[in-house]
Amino acid sequence: MAESTFASSSTSQAAPAPRTSAPMPSAAEIPALLTSFGITTAAPHRREDATVWDLELDGNVRRGLRVTLIHDARSGGALMVWAHLAPPLGDGLRAAYRRLLQWNDRFPFAKFAIAEDGRPTLSVELRAVDATPEQVRDALARVLLIADALVSETAEWIWIGGKVPPDPGGERRNRPLLAGAGDLAERLEG
Repeated sequence: MAESTFASSSTSQAAPAPRTSAPMPSAAEIPALLTSFGITTAAPHRREDATVWDLELDGNVRRGLRVTLIHDARSGGALMVWAHLAPPLGDGLRAAYRRLLQWNDRFPFAKFAIAEDGRPTLSVELRAVDATPEQVRDALARVLLIADALVSETAEWIWIGGKVPPDPGGERRNRPLLAGAGDLAERLEG
């Protein structure tokens, strides 16, 4: 897993989501869960004790967001949804870091950081042993919805000239994921 520098201006921990009766799916069950969200995935790969899926997801605005789902099966392990928001940052690193700190306060249950290679990242972490399929869905949707909410603020990092390209039209992938998240978009900000 990539190391990152976390931008954090708050020490408060996010409250755990309500527990439902469905247990956390095993690494073998996650592909079927992803399929139920309309997510197409290649075979996972293993890194140490973790199983990793590389996904490409479409938000309502942002398309083709590369997201990594990491399931750490060790005792006390985590289930993490992790995305690079943009390519490596150049000269504006100090301003970008300040922006990440602000976003950490603005969006509870999500962490913004700068990866070792300089790319800004967004992650949502769950305790693997307690996570339910609904929480996995909401974590994936949260990353997409936050990327959508920040598209105008991150455009200068992503696209030449900071101009969001025109929507190419066509059906968005993973519609069931966003549909299943219900009103999560209205509850993103703290």
